[in-house]
Amino acid sequence: MTSKTLKIGLVQQAVEDNDKSVNWQKSADKIAQLAADGCECILLQELHSTLYFCQQEDTDAFDLAEPIPGPATEFFGELAEKYNVVLVTSLFEKRGSGLYHNTAVVFDRSREIAGKYRKMHIPDDPGFYEKFYFTPGDMGFEPIQTSVGKLGVLVCWDQWYPEAARLMAMRGADILFYPTAIGWDKNDTEEERQRQFGAWQTIQRAHAVANSVPVVVANRTGFEASPVDNDPGIQFWGQSFIAGPQGELLAQADADEEQVLMVELDLTRTEQVKRIWPYFRDRRIDAYSDLTKRWRD
Repeated sequence: MTSKTLKIGLVQQAVEDNDKSVNWQKSADKIAQLAADGCECILLQELHSTLYFCQQEDTDAFDLAEPIPGPATEFFGELAEKYNVVLVTSLFEKRGSGLYHNTAVVFDRSREIAGKYRKMHIPDDPGFYEKFYFTPGDMGFEPIQTSVGKLGVLVCWDQWYPEAARLMAMRGADILFYPTAIGWDKNDTEEERQRQFGAWQTIQRAHAVANSVPVVVANRTGFEASPVDNDPGIQFWGQSFIAGPQGELLAQADADEEQVLMVELDLTRTEQVKRIWPYFRDRRIDAYSDLTKRWRD
């Protein structure tokens, strides 16, 4: 078996305001740093252009959205071409008047868009009022073909659903990517914070195990105050990570620092793991029909 490796990285950053030019330049500086170190594929966090505006329902926040293609895709496409990297970005897409999506856009060493994915699972919780802003995706779970392989790109709340990871893997995704924006309520106890983080990391490492593919997760960091009086705001917990095809942690960022991570993935090992643990061979697809039901009444 011929050895094949890939240097893959991610950017974890804080956002202080809605000045896109500042936030884009911060991302650009980190992309340049990773590229200089030989990184070939880079993931940015969810909605990296602005503050996480979903802490409240505000119609003015729709002004932050933009079309695809648009200014953001032009900016990041130029970076992908300049640094000869595969780049996974996350944007607030204005598809049409009154129709918006939370959309990941992939560039393959070019300013041209290689593919995109619209977030399928949309949460609606205190401080995370995403159903107000985002229409659920309508593109399905389709990996995006690039020069480094098929990328199974999902977004944040999607990371809790094994069905999404499985469908990407069943279509041949070589790696799963999760741009993310998740954090703690300031009122949470330290014990509750650790339980939440543990669940978050465990479920995504489990996707790596169950599908025998690496998983790359870029989360934002820093505190973002709520625009609503007496709301606690969100302390984004960072701790972005890269896991191997058996769920092993290959790299993990700190909770409260802006950082980049890069690892050299051994893609040959991914193939070896799939041969040793052939989950897809042994799936009992004849017995799973009820998985398409909401509930087994």
